[in-house]
Amino acid sequence: MDIFWFAAFAVLLAGYFALEGFDIGLGVLLPVLGRSPAARDRLVAAMAPFVLANEVWLVALAGLLFGAFPLLEGRVLSGLYPVVVALLLSWILRDAGLWFRRRADGAAWRAFWDGTLWLGSAGLALSWGAALAAIARGLPGSPLDLPGLVAGLVVLALFAVHGRTFAAWRLPGDPAVRGARRDGRALLLSACLAATPAVAGAAVFASAMLENAAPDGTLTVLGVMVVPFAPLLVGAQVWVWRTFSRGALPSFF
Repeated sequence: MDIFWFAAFAVLLAGYFALEGFDIGLGVLLPVLGRSPAARDRLVAAMAPFVLANEVWLVALAGLLFGAFPLLEGRVLSGLYPVVVALLLSWILRDAGLWFRRRADGAAWRAFWDGTLWLGSAGLALSWGAALAAIARGLPGSPLDLPGLVAGLVVLALFAVHGRTFAAWRLPGDPAVRGARRDGRALLLSACLAATPAVAGAAVFASAMLENAAPDGTLTVLGVMVVPFAPLLVGAQVWVWRTFSRGALPSFF
């Protein structure tokens, strides 16, 4: 059972990076690809409908870590405390920028929340890179160091590539992404690239996770409670992609 739950953890982490990676990457590229308010509106409208569905993967990941690996969960959160705080603050800033940017008129209002969206997106990418680097090094005393910064920049770059590929796929003909590949294969490839750090981090941390798994009885009960809801998660993702991946962009973002 511990191997099953570790595999589920790895899938959720990789899925989060592959799906949420383009949202974060597009937020990072917002000042680059969105040279005008109208261009930024198009980019945000292209990604915004997917954000909540993608964040479900992170919520499920945190719940699985708490239920299947409770001892490790406390160790990771305490060892990564500054990174976790930075990640949560970045998450709040990114979502606040996303949902408030069009709640009032005015160039100053829009510019402020667009900047907040960019800052939160960059903070998320850097925080995830620092967290994975710290986990790979056995949770050092100071996770916000040079290796963590380098790893954060690598994750940010991969997310940016994924975000640009998604924009080219979702906004065919948009001048902001002229020259980028627009087919589904390119998007799948960029998703795999974005998920690479997550897969590598899970592989490095595999032995520690298996050694700190909950008892088999607890894992069995967890499976009975959780597994029946897995099709709902998959079904919701399919519905979101079928609904918002093509056609006109929503106008309320």
